[in-house]
Amino acid sequence: IERIALITQADLRNIVIFPERINGRYVRLDRPHSEISSWSIWISYSTDLIYWGDSKVVMKPLTYHWDELKIGPGAPPIKTPKGWLSIYHGVFKNMSDSVYRLGVALHDLSDPSKLLGVSDKWILQPDEPYEISGYVSNVVFTCGAVPEEDGTLKIYWGGADTVMCVGEANIDELIDLCLNHSRNPM
Repeated sequence: IERIALITQADLRNIVIFPERINGRYVRLDRPHSEISSWSIWISYSTDLIYWGDSKVVMKPLTYHWDELKIGPGAPPIKTPKGWLSIYHGVFKNMSDSVYRLGVALHDLSDPSKLLGVSDKWILQPDEPYEISGYVSNVVFTCGAVPEEDGTLKIYWGGADTVMCVGEANIDELIDLCLNHSRNPM
């Protein structure tokens, strides 16, 4: 591997790149780590995968919600006829710990900075012993998703920052959560 460039500033985390150019540019979702603004999902654009700009917030954590502390992108977005399906993680702080869950959002196909919907409910939370107890407890953190020809989506996640897991969801049901059971993205 030949190293080419550093493509982020320090503490810019959870970057995922859309699998194809949109309107001639590469597109990425990321989450800047900031003490002065909420840990939100941003979108940025590039013509060369090195220099990124036109950045703006597309989704924020929601107060008194399962993802109220911080959110960040997970797997690269999946292109569907209804939009780009994006799996993200959200963090809720309880009295003794934090809980990382997965949610889903749907971005416009031609302008992914426009959110068509964000599911109000999480799609996965730590339930199994290997997700509840480990290096970092109470964590499911997505890192990949593969659409299958039968309309399902294989979702890969880390459990408690200790093991890797895979599960399956119906793509149409995930889209329905975004379009018909949506929360305000901002």
